[in-house]
Amino acid sequence: MDHRIAIIAGGTGLVGGELVQELLIDPSWDKVYLLVRKPLEWTHSKLELILTDWENLSEFPKGVTDAFCTLGTTIGKAGSKENFKKVDLEYPVRFAKAAKEKGVRSFFIVTALGADPNSFVFYNQVKGEVEAEISKLGFETFGIFRPSLLEGDRKEFRLGEKIGSKLAFLINPLLLGPLKKYRSIHAKTVAKSILNLAWSDKKGNHIIESDRIAALGSSSARANLENLI
Repeated sequence: MDHRIAIIAGGTGLVGGELVQELLIDPSWDKVYLLVRKPLEWTHSKLELILTDWENLSEFPKGVTDAFCTLGTTIGKAGSKENFKKVDLEYPVRFAKAAKEKGVRSFFIVTALGADPNSFVFYNQVKGEVEAEISKLGFETFGIFRPSLLEGDRKEFRLGEKIGSKLAFLINPLLLGPLKKYRSIHAKTVAKSILNLAWSDKKGNHIIESDRIAALGSSSARANLENLI
């Protein structure tokens, strides 16, 4: 697909930030729109910011081919389950609907390992619900990425994730076979895997769990995409 244009929601977060950088250096994408609440401190010739009010998502550019959603928070940061659902369910669905209305062909979202609308765990339930809602919209390509514990440098401190990262360093080598998907994974690897699936332009719905994210995000993945997707 020539002259591809991307739009990203959540591009200032851990995975989103890595994804923005990958898109900007990849010649397959001519332009990158980023939905933000306030201006960034840096610029790029391919990047255009769209100041966004998520309660009134009205502006959506024409000509976008690929939409990426890496929106996400925690219940602690959101302050309540209701606010958590706004960020992790309502806003992504609004974004997806706006993308579909503008003729965007491909949509990619990061959820979480264990996402299931019928889960007894509230976090996993919401992640499963957003997957189900967006899957109904009928994008030509819909990629769902379910990473395990994310590694990387966050702007904000999360004690639970810091502890988890230390434990993961010890436990990862022990997680073999079907347990490999529970290994922690770096945000840059997740970003590269999303970009590789988008670059492949493979139609249909794709659920990529953490072990496959690691393979799809490897440096050699583009030479072997047919066997990885």
